[in-house]
Amino acid sequence: MRSDKAVDCFLSGFNCAQAVFSTYSDDLGLTTEMAKKIASSFGAGMGYIGETCGAVTGAFMLIGLKFGKVNVEDNEAKAKTYDLVQEFTRRFTSINGGVKCKELLGFDLSIPEDLNVVKEKQLFDILCPKFVKNSSEIIEELLEIPD
Repeated sequence: MRSDKAVDCFLSGFNCAQAVFSTYSDDLGLTTEMAKKIASSFGAGMGYIGETCGAVTGAFMLIGLKFGKVNVEDNEAKAKTYDLVQEFTRRFTSINGGVKCKELLGFDLSIPEDLNVVKEKQLFDILCPKFVKNSSEIIEELLEIPD
């Protein structure tokens, strides 16, 4: 399954955003290498800020890559993109209880002591693969990407 490929990418050492975004980017006309570079700053809630989970932002970037507005007058594309972001968020939240790392991990990654606890407890290894998998499964459905 492609969602397993995303999890394997994460477990190999790429961040959650890179894992989700790069797994499907080729289908949407962007190389895997370029996708990994673009997504590199979005992991751990955007560079250990602890905000929106990288598995979520990776999915948002895929939605934009497929449906995003490129002409100023194309408000239909903008509406579709925002609708899909909201639907993704609804589904992900219903499974995981939120979309922010602070909510998902139970610690604020922007606080060095909390980040150390997350690392010591290996929460990135224990919890984040599930978020990558959930995100991938939802995005496959929403974007109708074949397995």
